[in-house]
Amino acid sequence: MDKQNNFQLNFSLKGYSSIQIGLYFLLAAFSIKKLLEGFLIDNNPMGMLSVEIIEILVLSIIFFTIVLSALALFFKGRRKARRQKYKLWNTKTKKKSQAFLTSFIVIFSVLIVLITQDFADYITPTLLFLYGISLLFLKSKKSKNLFVLSGISLLLTMICILIPNYWYSSIYILGIAHITHGLVVKN
Repeated sequence: MDKQNNFQLNFSLKGYSSIQIGLYFLLAAFSIKKLLEGFLIDNNPMGMLSVEIIEILVLSIIFFTIVLSALALFFKGRRKARRQKYKLWNTKTKKKSQAFLTSFIVIFSVLIVLITQDFADYITPTLLFLYGISLLFLKSKKSKNLFVLSGISLLLTMICILIPNYWYSSIYILGIAHITHGLVVKN
């Protein structure tokens, strides 16, 4: 198979991009936790905000985490394409990018519906479930390493459903899993 038609080579969740995405997950989990703690603790300026504003801030943190993760994949693919002197956007890459964009829109839309319907306890399990499913659908045929990340995400989904207060640890573990995946699976 030609190098230019291989999606795994163009946008791959290996090495530094996986580490970077893991760091984004860690920062998002920490930011959301500090935001919620500030809201619940007396004499904190975050306590003056309404619940709706906190929900919007949490959704915006999730949104920017996904956008920054997508940008990490894009810039890594662009750098690799320049280094190996081939086109970044071929037919397979365009199809996979459209699938990624569709999964991103679905994930974010479902999270907005959950928030508007007052199902805030199910935001993290839903995010983890849809993220795990999208990893399964977006993987290439040659890469079986994403099964591990997807399996971890789906396992953490079940744990979050059983223990709702485990959301922070679940996102933290997923971030550590991405960092470990990036260290183990090199380019």
